[in-house]
Amino acid sequence: MKIRILIGFIACYSSLLAQPLSTNQIADLANRQLHPALQTLVQFLSIPNVANVPGQMEDNILWMQKACEDRGFTVQRLPNEGHDLVFATLVNNPKLPTLLVYWHIDGQPVDPSKWNQSDPFTPTLKKPTIDGWETLDINNLKQDFDPEWRIFGRSSSDDKSPGIMFFYAMDALKQSGTPIPFNIKIIMDPEEEMGSPHLAAAVSQYRDLLAADRLIILDGPVHPSGKPTLSFGARGIATLAITAYGPKMPLHSGHYGNYAPNPALELAQLLASMKDKNGRVVIPGYYDGIEISTAVRKDLEATPDDAEAICNMLGFSHPDSVGHTLQEALQYPSLNIVGMSCGWVGNQARTIVPADATANLDMRLVKESDPVRLLGLVRQWITDQGYHICDGPPTDEERAEYGKLVSFSSEISYNAFRTDLGTPIDLWLTAALTQAHGEKPVRIRTGGGSVPISPFVETLKMPAVLVPLVNGDNNQHSPNENLRLGNFLDGIKSCIAILQQPWE
Repeated sequence: MKIRILIGFIACYSSLLAQPLSTNQIADLANRQLHPALQTLVQFLSIPNVANVPGQMEDNILWMQKACEDRGFTVQRLPNEGHDLVFATLVNNPKLPTLLVYWHIDGQPVDPSKWNQSDPFTPTLKKPTIDGWETLDINNLKQDFDPEWRIFGRSSSDDKSPGIMFFYAMDALKQSGTPIPFNIKIIMDPEEEMGSPHLAAAVSQYRDLLAADRLIILDGPVHPSGKPTLSFGARGIATLAITAYGPKMPLHSGHYGNYAPNPALELAQLLASMKDKNGRVVIPGYYDGIEISTAVRKDLEATPDDAEAICNMLGFSHPDSVGHTLQEALQYPSLNIVGMSCGWVGNQARTIVPADATANLDMRLVKESDPVRLLGLVRQWITDQGYHICDGPPTDEERAEYGKLVSFSSEISYNAFRTDLGTPIDLWLTAALTQAHGEKPVRIRTGGGSVPISPFVETLKMPAVLVPLVNGDNNQHSPNENLRLGNFLDGIKSCIAILQQPWE
């Protein structure tokens, strides 16, 4: 009799463990992990991680390798043409399906003079005030705190904190005895902010190692509403540079102004010719292949964007009119000026006709875009405006023969990807985040940012979805990058829910 009772108790207990955790249970587990997770995050943020600074990534790779090994993963470094990728595997049961998780461990370059703290790699705790931000002792993280407080530091949001959330979600489930119903592989990218130039080749080289059934990407901010978010696609990216040439050297503007062609003006006119007054690209064929069906429009309209609030937050009164809404605009490829350079400005300004002027642009690609075709269209547009395209600075012969001279260079980083809504990976993740937060997530067809996921989707043939976790106003890629503590806690909840949610 005692044996039967014991067996029955074990069976009942096992059945309970197999059930998804409730919203309250998930919150309780996350709260228990919060303080140690924050201490670990502060430690990790203190390691500089700019990929193009020699030596910085190695310490990050070693740190992440140990963090994975501490949680039972088998870890490998995957050599390639750049920094080693970090790859970790945890097999719970060979018969179970496998989830591949991607995040990156490098950060954007920093200009310390632009930060409101002494060192971007010294994590700094601040609370919001009427006048801005007040710095607090970092040790306040060891006790109860306001979820509106923030940790400032490079990569606090992009993209070190999501990995920490994931690790401590695993710790929470292990300590509670809750099983993870699938195997896990993690791929950690040390060159994402450089455009992941070697990732596509590495995915092809290690395709058997990386094989999995589903892929989630832990990167990016949640919807501006602050609600839990899923993004089913991301735009790809290509970059280009255009330099217009004037005289051989800068000329005295008094002697030669009104006579020598000004390359800054010519470049400005050329760039302005590419778009209409509403921000739409007028280059013929640029938007070919983009169709917004009734079903797609319904999905886009389901995203709870507040256009007025977005404009107020970003500081402009009227958006461009590429699409009727922000979500619709993101379905089209962009052509964006990211920077211009010519002569000198400010207190260094000189009265000259400059010798050249350069603009850097980026194209955010959508799934329907062929970047080679789009770059070709831009190049053709330039020649149609009467410009001769040089291979570099013009020769004397080119200067003598052609009146309008530019150079043109371009690079394709990676393509866009998109996973259909309503598929099994959507149902699984939507159920998990609903369980974690007590409300359905915002589901975005295509996010605005670019992540290097198309090589995985194209080579490994798996569905992929982004799970954004950090606050939208995090100053990503800019000075004073920050992480809202409330988002950190919510992110742990999301990861707990995903890791314990059975697959459909």
